[in-house]
Amino acid sequence: MSVENLNLPVQPPIRPMLAKSAAKVPAQPQPPSYVYEPKWDGFRAIVYRDGDRVHIGSRTGKPMERYFPDVVAAVRDALPERCVVDGEIVIAQVPGGDAGARSHLSFDLLSQRIHPAASRVSMLAETTPAALVVFDVLALGDDDLLDRPLGDRLEVLDGLGLEGPLVFATPRTLDAAVANEWFEVFEGAGLDGVMAKPLDGTYQPNKRAMAKVKHARTADVVLAGYRLHKTSTPERPLLGSLLLGLYDGDRGEPGAPLQFVGVAASFSEARRAELVGELADLVVVPGTPEADEHPWSGWADPAKATPAAEAGDRLPGAVSRWTGGKDLSFTPLRPERVLEVGYDHMEGTRFRHTTQFKRWRPDREPASCTYDQLAEPVGFDLAELLPGAPGTAR
Repeated sequence: MSVENLNLPVQPPIRPMLAKSAAKVPAQPQPPSYVYEPKWDGFRAIVYRDGDRVHIGSRTGKPMERYFPDVVAAVRDALPERCVVDGEIVIAQVPGGDAGARSHLSFDLLSQRIHPAASRVSMLAETTPAALVVFDVLALGDDDLLDRPLGDRLEVLDGLGLEGPLVFATPRTLDAAVANEWFEVFEGAGLDGVMAKPLDGTYQPNKRAMAKVKHARTADVVLAGYRLHKTSTPERPLLGSLLLGLYDGDRGEPGAPLQFVGVAASFSEARRAELVGELADLVVVPGTPEADEHPWSGWADPAKATPAAEAGDRLPGAVSRWTGGKDLSFTPLRPERVLEVGYDHMEGTRFRHTTQFKRWRPDREPASCTYDQLAEPVGFDLAELLPGAPGTAR
């Protein structure tokens, strides 16, 4: 859909306002100067509605409406005729379809929407509908609200009456104690932390004018391979990312699979060059019996080169729907080294975001690196935050 000449006081593309990381939830002064909200883990979206015309802009400004026809329809039903809102597209899931289980956010299901086939997107929109959680209003009718303080914009948001089941206003509080409680319990529903926003702040596109507080944890993981950096050359190979695994069993019992759980990738250029040399003795030579015995030897098998969310195993060489034809091949390493990484939270059996390398752990055996070391979040049912949303039925 062309987004030119939308009859709105705020025109696309508007880059979303961003947040700086904070170590803890900021204290609330008196009179209150912050509003606290849950930090949703989905796709950030600036949504523009002009009558029947709906445009969904991503964080980078790219259009997303073709991937979320269900959200487009929900916006037409729930939002005013002419408006611009800031929010998050999410998908809820009850694990395993168990009617007695708690529902939670599923980034895996959400990421499946980024698919080139319209027929598949349409099918997924029917089987796993998405919801839009709105936390700001940038324009309403002929009014440009960007320069209005957040407190005023939230009054406008309240007046929209967004109560689901497909478009919701996010919960919020002025009580720092409640925000700290949210930080502890909402993770069990797949949320990402807590936001603190200045009530007197104007909307500042692409500026870090808010605070975000996210969980910080560590885990000991097995190094089983690496990918080269995009700037690597044969003359000067540079490591791009370390590929990490955890044993899916009782302390790496014989036969327990080593699951691919994510990557560590933040290194200086000098350190990238050093790591290639440091890990050279662990490299597994393709075509050798040792290569066949590598826990991820199937990564190069075309029959297994399916999107990770649709495959039974987590294989680091799987085709990525985000990168299209990008080469995701990697250099396998003997799984003999352990490192400690920092992470925020899990998405199913994987680290949700890129982890941070902390240190090597020569004192740990790879077999001891299992899932049971990971912190278990407090259980919380997403249905209490998004009542009636698809995927939250119990």
